[in-house]
Amino acid sequence: MPAPHELEGLRVVAHPLRLKLLSLLTAESLSAAEAARMLGESQANVSYHLRRLAQAGLVHLVEEARVRGGVAKRYRHDPSSGEALASGDADEHRALMSALSAELVQRSGRYEPGEAIVFTDAEVLVPAEAWQRVRDLGRELGRLLHDEAVAAGTPGAVRVAATVALFPVAPASAPSQARPSSEPGTE
Repeated sequence: MPAPHELEGLRVVAHPLRLKLLSLLTAESLSAAEAARMLGESQANVSYHLRRLAQAGLVHLVEEARVRGGVAKRYRHDPSSGEALASGDADEHRALMSALSAELVQRSGRYEPGEAIVFTDAEVLVPAEAWQRVRDLGRELGRLLHDEAVAAGTPGAVRVAATVALFPVAPASAPSQARPSSEPGTE
């Protein structure tokens, strides 16, 4: 079993099934078998990924229940635990963003037509004070979503998808000042 420090970093969450487990285990505690049924995955696969998330400190054992002569371990995700992950290197960030992007594409296939979408995309320069406020609001949004999450089957609940990634970026390479004369629209 790897030591917890060996699993630090963003790569531990950069897996589609682990992202789904973290979302699922925010609203309720579940065993590997229960989560596997809900996600349409094998119990062995879910158990493996739950162990990795537990070793990284992202999910916690909250209950052990006797089930048919065995013990079902139920886990729960503490959304604030993600803050404890090491910031990671550039490869870990890319792996995480790739997993988030794939999950966003998958979720968008389940969009309810006719329902409102809140959307923004930006790569902008802002004053340092504004950047701090934006980060704080991003954290607040995440806490609100996770604090209000309810178990599957809760009457009146609305299933929502949210992906927010806020981070500073290095400047893009400067575009060429002269455009080729063969480019449409040039003289």
